[in-house]
Amino acid sequence: MNDQGFNRVIWAERRAHRALSSAKERQLRPLELSSAHYSLLAAISGNPGAMGAELARELSVTPQNIAGLTARLERRGLIERQPNARHRNVVEMWVTVKGEELLAEADAAMIELERTIARILGADGSERLRRLLEDLADGLEGENRQGGRVRGRTRPPAPN
Repeated sequence: MNDQGFNRVIWAERRAHRALSSAKERQLRPLELSSAHYSLLAAISGNPGAMGAELARELSVTPQNIAGLTARLERRGLIERQPNARHRNVVEMWVTVKGEELLAEADAAMIELERTIARILGADGSERLRRLLEDLADGLEGENRQGGRVRGRTRPPAPN
């Protein structure tokens, strides 16, 4: 593959990322939830009692970003923050019942987007793309570990 071919892979990823981000935002808009807030809500739901620094690592954002995102979720009554029983200056986060209900609606919207992707690519193409993306992420994360830069990663469960 020549240098232009490599550039085309990165360009195609960028274009697909932008299109997918726009599609996620469209799906979540009726719920008045951004994809960043959805990701954080899902991360807290999957790790009840998580602290901001843990969530920042998991979502690959700064703790300052987490603080801003959590403030909005808390104002909407979707999460609550509580001091840790042993360390009062450490704050843990929990999804409220209202937050779990909204998360279920958001998950349904994302499942619908997954169906759209499968309709566009076909079931086999969709699965092949998922595997290629996982392989790419694993390979690049391996490169990062060798260079001393380890980033957190979340991986949803494999489909049944």
